[in-house]
Amino acid sequence: MSKLALITGGAHPMGIGFASALALLKLGYEVIVTGISDEEITLTPARPGVSTRVLDVTSDESVAALIAGLPRLDALVNCAGSANFGEFEMEGFARTIEVNLTGTMRVASAAHPLLARQGGAVVNVGSIYSTFGSTMAPGYTASKGGVVALTRSLAASWAKDGIRVNAVAPGWIKTNMSRMMWEDEAYATPILARTPMARFGEPQDLGDVIGFLCAPESRFVTGVMIPVDGGYIISG
Repeated sequence: MSKLALITGGAHPMGIGFASALALLKLGYEVIVTGISDEEITLTPARPGVSTRVLDVTSDESVAALIAGLPRLDALVNCAGSANFGEFEMEGFARTIEVNLTGTMRVASAAHPLLARQGGAVVNVGSIYSTFGSTMAPGYTASKGGVVALTRSLAASWAKDGIRVNAVAPGWIKTNMSRMMWEDEAYATPILARTPMARFGEPQDLGDVIGFLCAPESRFVTGVMIPVDGGYIISG
């Protein structure tokens, strides 16, 4: 069979995960995208070569069952993510950490044997908040900083198994999750003023970079975080 990629959290059509699926299709992959519920899965546009699964990255059982059913795995993209405005309360903080950081490790660890068999690639999704702090979302910031540190650790550890592990750091991207930022002029204006490229990113801007990190052209690249933010983090 052709190469197989698993993209967690990739079911929504206005997300980084689905854009990554489109990029990987062009590279000859078959792609599985996941959503947290059947309702989310119904949003996924039909594309030849793309199939869907329900997956809860906070559940050992859900992750193990999905991985056990895969015939092979050449690329894993950990896109499942969460953020909420209750992260100064412990319940909200812990929930975000569990999805974004622990969920990334849970899926990567379960997928390790299949990835090692193929010499596969892992791409994790950090954030511009992996670099600096958010005044509103301490759990999201901590989790995304942790994702980048985890990426480096797994890259160092799994290189001997032929597995490359990298991360992308999205800036302000026009996804469904960030809709309130790019649709509201009061939020959007200062973001655009700080962004040298003067626009919000499109999901495909991320998807294509993720595709590169899963392609042979990045065969000697591991342990890096690539900002995809239009220059936001370099502009004061």
